[in-house]
Amino acid sequence: MAKLTRVTAPTLDVVQVLLGSAEPVWGLALAKAVERAPGTVYPILSRLEDLGWLVGEWEGDSDHTGPRRRYYRLTDEGRAEAAAVIAARQRRVVTVPSPRLAFGGSA
Repeated sequence: MAKLTRVTAPTLDVVQVLLGSAEPVWGLALAKAVERAPGTVYPILSRLEDLGWLVGEWEGDSDHTGPRRRYYRLTDEGRAEAAAVIAARQRRVVTVPSPRLAFGGSA
């Protein structure tokens, strides 16, 4: 499985929502959940799908009007990679010292 080379804040947001969801998530609902524009979220979903982290599936027949929805879910490998990215980012945030401490200030 390919590694994600660039992890941006919007990518982290998307990955966290997908990790927290037991069910596939509709792309636009995901964009609303992370409070990001669809134009930001859909390229992230496409990149993650290309990496094999998630699978996107078009909905079958439904009662709603409008275009068909595409639902996304993490693969087992994608779930493991996503969890590792989140954990690495959390460790990084915790270990960054305060710039104030470096200059003799108080936290």
